[in-house]
Amino acid sequence: MTATDAVLGAPVERREGREKVTGTARYAAEYPAPGRAQAWPIPATVVRGRVTGVDAGPALALPGVLAVLTHENAPRLGAPDDPTLAVLQSPHVPHRGWFVGVVVAETLEAARAGAAAVRIGYRTEPHDVTLTAAHSGAYIPDSANGGFPAVTDQGDPDGAFADSETRVDVEYRVPPLHNHPMEPHASTAHWDGDRLFVHCSSQGTTAVRKELARLFELPEDRITVRAEHVGGGFGSKGTPRPEVVLAVMAARETGRQVTVALPRRYLPAVVGHRAPTLHRLRLGADGGGRLTSLVHEVTTHTSRVKEFVEQAAVPARVMYAAPALRTVHRVAALDVPTPSWMRAPGECPGMYALESAMDELACELGVDPVELRIRNEPGSEPDSGRPFSSRHLVECLREGARRFGWEGRDPRPRSRAAGPLLIGSGVASATYPVLVSPCVASARALPDGGFLVRVNATDIGTGARTVLAQIAADALGAPLDRVRVEVADSGIGFAPMAGGSSGTASWGSAVHEACVRLAGRLAEHAGPLPPEGVAAEADTSGTADAESPFARHAFGAHFAEVTVDTVSGEVRVTRLLGVFAAGRILNARTARSQFIGGMTMGLGMALTEDSTVDPEFGDFVERDLASYHVPAHADVTDVEAHWVDEEDEHLNPMGSKGIGEIGIVGSAAAVGNAVHHATGIRFRELPLTPDRVLTALLAHEHPAGMLGV
Repeated sequence: MTATDAVLGAPVERREGREKVTGTARYAAEYPAPGRAQAWPIPATVVRGRVTGVDAGPALALPGVLAVLTHENAPRLGAPDDPTLAVLQSPHVPHRGWFVGVVVAETLEAARAGAAAVRIGYRTEPHDVTLTAAHSGAYIPDSANGGFPAVTDQGDPDGAFADSETRVDVEYRVPPLHNHPMEPHASTAHWDGDRLFVHCSSQGTTAVRKELARLFELPEDRITVRAEHVGGGFGSKGTPRPEVVLAVMAARETGRQVTVALPRRYLPAVVGHRAPTLHRLRLGADGGGRLTSLVHEVTTHTSRVKEFVEQAAVPARVMYAAPALRTVHRVAALDVPTPSWMRAPGECPGMYALESAMDELACELGVDPVELRIRNEPGSEPDSGRPFSSRHLVECLREGARRFGWEGRDPRPRSRAAGPLLIGSGVASATYPVLVSPCVASARALPDGGFLVRVNATDIGTGARTVLAQIAADALGAPLDRVRVEVADSGIGFAPMAGGSSGTASWGSAVHEACVRLAGRLAEHAGPLPPEGVAAEADTSGTADAESPFARHAFGAHFAEVTVDTVSGEVRVTRLLGVFAAGRILNARTARSQFIGGMTMGLGMALTEDSTVDPEFGDFVERDLASYHVPAHADVTDVEAHWVDEEDEHLNPMGSKGIGEIGIVGSAAAVGNAVHHATGIRFRELPLTPDRVLTALLAHEHPAGMLGV
């Protein structure tokens, strides 16, 4: 075996791991310079209205305060592509938490004190922040996120449903959810003459540079944006956020380097959230358990600042064979913060509802829920009719069932108990589309025998540097330790963000192409390399974004075992198992980490993560980790991720599919279905908190005595 054998797929340790565990990895707020100032934003304290007056005097009188910027004196910006970035441009307040000012000071403490001292006057206006399925303002948008049609309709779903032998007509509710990355959003900016330099906690520096160029009316080549290390994002850092605009404004105003690091409790209002989704599913089936009708309708909210429509009905267009199929998205514009991307947008809440409804249908039919999914396997993508480039969902279900011991499961609810604990198990399918975007990359062979690969990828904790080095080493036929990778610098060239499970496919395709070209040049080169080495470049525009005749998706299956405490109502997940078909796995170690992370995040969605909008104050009540509970290691005692070997020549040079998001898709449904199996009670609103579960258990045991509860 040579040094390059099996470099792709090997469980290589992350290259930046030592830097992170020793504290030498620098994040966006950790670039100090002499004279660096700190800035603290001022959020609006009304739901809707206008700023009628600003008294900055008390703040400016405090020691260390350098400046107070509001709509009255902030620099005028160019028209943003994203209206949420038009900060300090108008007295209008579209929602509570909208930034109406920023205080710049010598220290973080002084900036915070200054922000508290600024006196803001408001005129309030009537507001509406409450989403209902029958909201009078709900409308069908032109499209949902990603350009998906808001409505699709095939056959006669209503007639087929009415004629079906078995019918399920159910509603589900997913509350607002928040990203809460380990590193809150932060940016550090400074000007050097007419050149701007920014360190930003972002999932993509290309998008940040483009938006800053538009806002501050600069040529892009005068702006450098770096994101060397990013402490997670889960979608919330996929587009520029207000803190980078405030940092650049403040740096221009003061002539200093300025850092803006958002307090965690500010994040829900200004960096996006997963919008609440209200689902109605109607499934009809024949006597053999085959779907005859599938209708998935979703109602969600957006802000009045920018339309963002969670595409939660889209996965129903992909999953199961149904001759009659309708999907509908409705949205109501409310006085709420603008929702945005969160891990597996659309697929995550949509598959929770669809896979829960499939479990209900299995119960009505008396069919094993694994078998029901297999019976409804489509021969081609139901929505488009295109053939799948590869689809191994059945293999995932069967392999997962084997590993989980599903065959020995008693299908009867409440069939297992241990003292006060009811024990149940559940299953759900998973899917996520294959996405890829154009990218540029370069590769250089150096005289010392090493290689330098440059691509403007962003490593948000997934191990992107490591996997890209593996791709390069494989294409070059070189030992992995001879390949150095530089990433996360807008000066390298354009690249898509780390999001949509598309990063590795997009960046890796460009890296592979550049390295193949370099290998060809080296094969033709005679003699020693010149001092500058030999280089090759690649631009995948026109190929990466070319339309495919195939429907390209990753698939998977989740299995969960839970215990439900009949005394406290607490649900504990004792086992989570996922099996995925995601093309060629490029690094077994980082892939398993991504799958398990997504599965655990789905567990949090099922059991602990909850957010509500206060109807009077228009604010998210759960704004920090003290009240918005994310799962910890102790919340799942046994979690496994596996995959089936999948070869797909219709993807990219590596044969890979994205893995960052499919782990969360279906995970919550598997847990919810397991809770039903344990208790015999169907919960249709997340999360399954002890109070909600205990109330239902008591009502189940003593229905007459609970009439007044």
